[in-house]
Amino acid sequence: MLKVGDKLPAGSLNEFIEVEGNGCSLGPNTFDIAQLTAGKTIAIFALPGAFTPTCSAKHVPGYVEHADMFKAAGVDEIWCVSVNDAFVMGAWGREQKTAGKVRMMADGSAEFTKATGLTLDLTGRGMGLRSNRYSMLVVDGVVKSLNVEAPGKFEVSDAATLLGQTKALQG
Repeated sequence: MLKVGDKLPAGSLNEFIEVEGNGCSLGPNTFDIAQLTAGKTIAIFALPGAFTPTCSAKHVPGYVEHADMFKAAGVDEIWCVSVNDAFVMGAWGREQKTAGKVRMMADGSAEFTKATGLTLDLTGRGMGLRSNRYSMLVVDGVVKSLNVEAPGKFEVSDAATLLGQTKALQG
């Protein structure tokens, strides 16, 4: 399993782009994780699924609400990662009003999630293999803090906790 001090695994994530520009076409675009994190500070939070109750009511809204504070603390980007396709993540981002605040990154085949070792098997609940709920601060591709939730919990991966860690690490 991924731990503090590890480099993020190689691979890619997808993002649904609403407005064409900067070399990105409308619709799903694939991004290389190593290229996206090089020289940047990224706050990443992952969750079991788009449009699910805790994820929609608490997890995403907290990061949207605290986006300016993350930027002030030196974070270049905030990513929400979920084992959903880019179309679903794009629709969820529109519904959650994440534009300009949180990048909704799709891990449709769970390749990134499997590579981190942070999987959650929800097959028994009809959802298949998903991501565990967690947050992490990544600096130049290296994990500086990692907060993994116990199954069914939402206690340590919230925006306020990661923001506090970010300020402590950057301070």
